[in-house]
Amino acid sequence: MFNPKRLWVLPAFLISLLLAACGGGGGGAGSEGGSGSGSGSGSAGIPAPSAGLIALPETGQTTCIDATGAAIACANTRQDGDRRAGVAWPNPRFTVDGTGNCITDNLTGLMWARQDGGFRTWQLGLDFANSLDLCGFTDWRMPNRKELLSLVNYGAGNIGVELLNNGFTFQMESNLWSSSSVAGSAAEAWTLIVLPGVLSQGPKSGGNHVLPVRAGP
Repeated sequence: MFNPKRLWVLPAFLISLLLAACGGGGGGAGSEGGSGSGSGSGSAGIPAPSAGLIALPETGQTTCIDATGAAIACANTRQDGDRRAGVAWPNPRFTVDGTGNCITDNLTGLMWARQDGGFRTWQLGLDFANSLDLCGFTDWRMPNRKELLSLVNYGAGNIGVELLNNGFTFQMESNLWSSSSVAGSAAEAWTLIVLPGVLSQGPKSGGNHVLPVRAGP
């Protein structure tokens, strides 16, 4: 059956394509404010946003070694101690507050308890940190694994001694709980083995120390 409406479909389609190729409908509703300049809030003419830089800190390593393990000059080795990529550490890196019970990392902005909260299971560690009232603050929590790793100075031979020298007073032979569970193993959580400064997995039913943290100061 003859349908006159179909005669308009193709011409209308071609007209819409022609208008689009010419930059729109001559400043109609498709362009903000009717300017037709292509610089409005629409997607046309707007370049893709450039990727920003992530503010990762330096590792703290300032020395370089050769294949035998002997110390060498770092220049042009492209090792970590040569490049020292990342955000430079402030001096001092850590500041103890006026109460003497808390310490702020001037690099990350995190505030830590100087002394750990004792030997506890993972859940009891969470509960202890969440209920802590210290240095005038009540928003303490158990740190995640990346926050714990931020304390590690990879240029130090003994991470525990390094932290003691910077104001912490907790037992450096301890493993510290993180709030991060192990993927695929809900009964385990990540811990920081302080002396070598490495992460490990531990059963939540076991015992480790907890070092509360908050977004300070």
